[in-house]
Amino acid sequence: MASPTALLSARSFVASSLAALALSLGAAAPASAHPHVWVTSKAEIDYGEGGKVTGIRHAWTFDASYSASAIQGLDANGDGTVSPDELAGLATDNTANLAEFAYFTKLKIGGKEQTFADPIEPRMRMDGDRLTLSFLLPLKSPVAQGRGVAALEVFDPTYFVAFSLSEDADTARLVGSPAGCAATITRPKSEQAKTADAKTADAKPGLSEAFFEALTNASSYGVQFANRIIVACP
Repeated sequence: MASPTALLSARSFVASSLAALALSLGAAAPASAHPHVWVTSKAEIDYGEGGKVTGIRHAWTFDASYSASAIQGLDANGDGTVSPDELAGLATDNTANLAEFAYFTKLKIGGKEQTFADPIEPRMRMDGDRLTLSFLLPLKSPVAQGRGVAALEVFDPTYFVAFSLSEDADTARLVGSPAGCAATITRPKSEQAKTADAKTADAKPGLSEAFFEALTNASSYGVQFANRIIVACP
C-alpha cells in the first residue's frame, strides 16, 4: 500500500492539496497503481496579429476522486457547493505550481520548441462531481506559423497524471487562426486511461511504484501517453 509520505514526494502539479490526495490513495490504491490522477483535457490555440501563435488556453477536468479531495474545506459559506470564487485561491496556487513541470505542455512550431511566459487567467469550477482548471499559457514571443506545422503535446513525463483528450467537438479549437488552418487530433496507441473516469484497473501492469518514483521531469517514459494536436496551415 502506498504511504502518504511516498505520495507527498511524487511529481504532482496539485501540491497545495496533495496531502488530502495522498491520504485517500493510501487507503484505497495498491502500491503498484499508476497513474494516480486522471485528467480529460481540451486546448485552444490562440493566434494574433499576422497569424502568430500567441498562447494555449487549457481546460483540464479531473477525475471525481481527486476532485473530491481537492475541494475539501473550500466551501467557505457552508452552502453545500463550491463556487468559482471559493476556488480562486486554489486555481492560482495550482497554476503557479505548474512551472516546475513545464506546464505538462510542449509546443513546436515549424519543428522548433517554444517557451512560455507565466500563465494567466487561472479559474476553477465544479461541474457535478468533477473539478475543471482552466488557464491561458502565453508564449514568451508570439511566433508566425506560416505554412509550417504546429504540434501541441500534453503529458506528464512521470505518468503520475494521465492526460487524455476529450471526445467533445470543441476539444481542439483554433481562435483567430489564418484562413484554411485545421487541427487534427492524434491519441497514443498505448494509452491506458482514456478519460477522467479511468480507475486503477487501467494502471500500467508489470511496473512497480518504485520505478515511477525514480522518474523525473526529464524522463521520456510518459511521452508514449502524449496526446497531440497537429495544426497545418496552407
